[in-house]
Amino acid sequence: ESDTASEISFQFNRHKKTPSIGSHSSDMASVSSVSGSVLSVYSGDFGSVDAQGTVEFALDYDEKNREFQVHVSQCKDLAVVDEKKGRSDPYVKTYLLPDKARMGKRKTSVKKKTVNPIYNEVLRYKIEKMVLLIQKLNLSVWHNDPLGRNSFLGEIEVDLASWDWSNRKLHWYPLKPRSFSAVNGVDHRGVMNLSIKYVPPGSLGKMCPKNPPSGEVHIWVKDVKDLLQLRPSGVDSFVKCYVLPDTSKKSYQKTRVIKRDTNPVFNHTIVYDGFHTEDLKDACVELTVWDHEKLTNHFLGGIRLGLGTGLSYGISVDWMDSTQEEVAFWQEMMSAANEWIEGLLPLRSL
Repeated sequence: ESDTASEISFQFNRHKKTPSIGSHSSDMASVSSVSGSVLSVYSGDFGSVDAQGTVEFALDYDEKNREFQVHVSQCKDLAVVDEKKGRSDPYVKTYLLPDKARMGKRKTSVKKKTVNPIYNEVLRYKIEKMVLLIQKLNLSVWHNDPLGRNSFLGEIEVDLASWDWSNRKLHWYPLKPRSFSAVNGVDHRGVMNLSIKYVPPGSLGKMCPKNPPSGEVHIWVKDVKDLLQLRPSGVDSFVKCYVLPDTSKKSYQKTRVIKRDTNPVFNHTIVYDGFHTEDLKDACVELTVWDHEKLTNHFLGGIRLGLGTGLSYGISVDWMDSTQEEVAFWQEMMSAANEWIEGLLPLRSL
């Protein structure tokens, strides 16, 4: 939920290789072992329980402290998760949409063995009122499982732009099944305009001074359209790039920051060497867009270019999850050596 490689699920130890001038080395063939994994912030088990019951809460904005407050009172008649024991261990969780990773989640305590939990807790967000009014509140109820396989019990989504802020009283609201916007964070995160090219080893001929001894992948990040507007002034965005499974500093590249623009033009080219043709089926180019702030950067969306097989060098990895559009883009590059392949790809949560 901050400027880290939190969407990257595996890190690999590799043999060191001296990078060439003007590029970052990514010697993919020297992968040796898996060293760890990190779950995505968007992971979760939504369970198979039908949503039912109601939740009582109230909303308020403290002008003095510039704080949004969600007073969660109680729930009634929630679904039973463990039918054998006739129990649920519910808690309430909130996000501010469209970008739930930006503001983070808030949650109540867990009430055990009850379908009628009483909380009387206040969940707080430090946020400017004018920014709050372009958000939606997603409030959901979950069963807490000791092994982390939490089950979804129901939710409600509130458009804060149309909320009556003079209404500070507690009210009951019916819980609904999971909505598309809650699962994906947003319906639309923007579109990246880019070109990619693969230069096979020695393919430019002996007389060419720039003929690479090993293969190269060229990535030309042109621009991004329709980014999420997290602030009234727009968004200060930049693009990060890794070639997975390599998450070392040699793999990491980024563009400059484009300020106050939801349609930033980067026109930035990234070159990775050390690519053998056979590495293309096991590697994945991850491009992510971030909003830049002083204390921490916020994830806006990304794409992963690869074959989407779920495997990398024979190891099962969850980052090899390219969509059909991303796979087709990568395959076209593989089949057209030394040619720029252009594409418009939608950003997504990773």
